[in-house]
Amino acid sequence: TGVQTCALPIFTNPSNPQCEATEQELTRLGVRYVAVDLTQNPSTFEQIKDAGFKQIPVVISPNASWSGHQPNKIRQLAQNLAA
Repeated sequence: TGVQTCALPIFTNPSNPQCEATEQELTRLGVRYVAVDLTQNPSTFEQIKDAGFKQIPVVISPNASWSGHQPNKIRQLAQNLAA
């Protein structure tokens, strides 16, 4: 089995239900992540928007990046990290 060597950044807003659901799913699947609170990091929020992401959360992984709560992508990410 694979070993996840570093925590993935997840760009979030703590009061957003999609962010909460994404974090819960990542935790349930054993994916290590670090949540970056965009309400506390306005310059990072601007960079996320400039990169073309239209909604939160934004998940950045070695093989894929996406925005919004996307359970299928979260499961695929967990499978890839475990491979």
